[in-house]
Amino acid sequence: MMKVIAFNGSPHYDGVVAKGISIIQRELEKSGTISVETVHIGNKHIRGCIDCRKCGETNRCIIEDGVVNEAVELLHAADGIILGSPVYYGGIAGTFKSFLDRLFCAGPTMPFKVGATVVSLRRSGGIAAFSQLNNYFSLAGVIIAPSVSWGIMHGNNAHETMEDKEGLQIMEIQGRNMAWLLKTLSAVKEDIPLPPHVTERKKINFIH
Repeated sequence: MMKVIAFNGSPHYDGVVAKGISIIQRELEKSGTISVETVHIGNKHIRGCIDCRKCGETNRCIIEDGVVNEAVELLHAADGIILGSPVYYGGIAGTFKSFLDRLFCAGPTMPFKVGATVVSLRRSGGIAAFSQLNNYFSLAGVIIAPSVSWGIMHGNNAHETMEDKEGLQIMEIQGRNMAWLLKTLSAVKEDIPLPPHVTERKKINFIH
C-alpha cells in the first residue's frame, strides 16, 4: 500500500482547500493501493524558521513545537505529498509558510516522491500562491502531478466552490494523474532504479 500525506494549510477544517484535497483523495483511493492521510496545519500556532541551521546536522527542527517534526516522521514513509493553502494577500497563508519553510529544510529527502497542489481563493492571487507551493516541490526534487491548468479553486466556502466546475475538474484530473505516477514509479523501481540522490550539493556565494 502506497501512502500520501496531505497538509491542509487553511484555518478552516472543512473549507475549499479541504474540498480540493478530498477530490484528489477520491481519485487516489480508487486504485485500491493508495491511502491518504490529511494533517490539518492551518489552525496551529507555528513559529517561523530561525535560520539556526541545526536541522542540517540532525534532520529535525530544533524548535520543538511537535507539529513540524511529527510531519517529518510522516514523510519518511510517504510516497506522495499534497500541499493545500488559501490565498492571503497574494500568497500562501502565513502559518502554512512557517510550517513549510521548516518542514522542507529539516525533512527527509524527497526526490521522486509525487506532489500535488491545491490553492483556494475568492478572486485573485492564485497563480502566485500556486507557484509558491510548487517551489517547495521543485527544490526538493518532487515530481509534480500535472493537470489541465493551475491547481486553483474559487469560492468563499466549500458550498460555493461546487459552482467552480473547472476547478473541480482540475483537482479530479490532478488526482488521477498523481495516482498514475505513483503506480508507475512503484512498478518500474525494480527494473529501472532511480537516479542516485545528490547528498552534497555544490553551492556558490555570488558576493565576494
